[in-house]
Amino acid sequence: MPFTGIQEFVDAGGWVVWWILATAVTLWTLIAERVWWFWKVFPQARADAANRWQARRERSSWTARRIRTAMIGELSVAMNATLPMMRALIPICPLLGLLGTVGGMLEVFDVMAIKGRSEPRAMADGVSQAMIATLSGLAVALSGMYSAHHYTARARRETDELQSLLALEDAK
Repeated sequence: MPFTGIQEFVDAGGWVVWWILATAVTLWTLIAERVWWFWKVFPQARADAANRWQARRERSSWTARRIRTAMIGELSVAMNATLPMMRALIPICPLLGLLGTVGGMLEVFDVMAIKGRSEPRAMADGVSQAMIATLSGLAVALSGMYSAHHYTARARRETDELQSLLALEDAK
């Protein structure tokens, strides 16, 4: 019978899968925060920046250019706020999976050393533990890679659009 719950899956994969699960929860929480931020917070922040810029009487001097650069920079920093943490967590997951793989294979070798011969059933448990850990680490990393790439590209695109939105007046 396939796994009936997360507890059985994690137990079958060994202690490393608990760490992968904790990393996954952290990563997906950061992803959910970015979804919320770009959906709810960013449109208002962009509108506020545009309104402040349009409210300025003078928009072509050196000072105005610095203010515009600072406004764009503030929003760019906010757009990229959690992305470094997301990009750090993504490679950790396959490494944890590899750690679980090594642990599972060590279990196989222990069975062989203790029994003095190969015992297929006991060896299969170690190999299963190794593969579950590897699968878990790779699955979490792949799910996070798409989101990290998407929000990195979106932040870059939105920053470019902000530069157009906060257009400078031509010097007269």
